[in-house]
Amino acid sequence: MSTAHVVIAVKDLAAAKTRLAEAFADTDRARLVAAMFRDTVVAARAVDAVSAITVVTPDPSIAAAAVDLGARVVEEPCDRTPQDSVARLNSAFEAAASIVRAEGSADIIALQADLPALRSAELAQAYLAARGHARSVVSDHHGTGTAALIVDGSSGEFAPLFGPSSARRHRESGAYDLDGHWPGLRLDVDTIDDVREAHALGVGQATAAVLRSLGW
Repeated sequence: MSTAHVVIAVKDLAAAKTRLAEAFADTDRARLVAAMFRDTVVAARAVDAVSAITVVTPDPSIAAAAVDLGARVVEEPCDRTPQDSVARLNSAFEAAASIVRAEGSADIIALQADLPALRSAELAQAYLAARGHARSVVSDHHGTGTAALIVDGSSGEFAPLFGPSSARRHRESGAYDLDGHWPGLRLDVDTIDDVREAHALGVGQATAAVLRSLGW
């Protein structure tokens, strides 16, 4: 039975993954970010428990890709405040979650958009492991960031705290720390070393195609 609603927030492609700027030309970096987003959505959609996906983005190309993949698109607040990127990210997640909650009591999975090696089985296992907990966190491969925040639909608190040291902050706010072995789910891509690690682990079709076009 489908009971979870995935929410994903994506920046403007021009501003996304700036730490990859030294490794990729701007157009190639944008292509790679879009491809990683596509592979993340494809993997999430294949999870039986996921009923829908909502994407919050100001970028028209990401919005078009989301619609093409069967996801709903929600624009950022019109004034796009606050300007701080971390606060904007959490505000974007809150905007999507508020819409989902207004529609019913589905569980919410706030998922990073840059998980090119994500396996559907990993997300399914993490969601199952989160049952019985109001809020659960999946830390990233460094153990500092958050790859996913899973919130029980009956819980009154979503409270996303993405950003630096977010795994610790989510735990300190009461989120249960999920400790499963899910390398693809935990591997969010920020640096060229992350790209190499994801490539070695095995990326989705869209990301693989972009990397092949760049000589990988």
